Amino acid sequence: MSHLPEPLRVVQLPDGTYTYADQLPATQHPFGAPQVVHQHIHHAPPDRTVQRIALGSGIGAGTVAAGVYFGPLLVGALTAIAANLALLAFLAAVMAWGVVSVVKSVGGPDGKAAAKTLAKTRKRRR
Repeated sequence: MSHLPEPLRVVQLPDGTYTYADQLPATQHPFGAPQVVHQHIHHAPPDRTVQRIALGSGIGAGTVAAGVYFGPLLVGALTAIAANLALLAFLAAVMAWGVVSVVKSVGGPDGKAAAKTLAKTRKRRR
């Protein structure tokens, strides 16, 4: 059975627990040689300022998550509402223009007089 791996060695620690020998901590080296410390500094991206302020002031992760999730959602909803209102205003203007054009062309002299009266009323309001 030389093709089988060597069985793992189990040792008993001083506190009475058992562990595998390959999981023991490495031995300490003498402190005579200077140690090299590799330090990696990571910077947060600049668009996380609000989240960092919220976490730093103790507001909590729920508020940060709500801001991250509902912020763009709110902007999208307000944009959709504004687009709908702009479309409705455009349709109202086109419909009013169409009604005035039809009244002018079909109404004869009465329609033209009504359009003139309406124009005079608009001029007075300004």
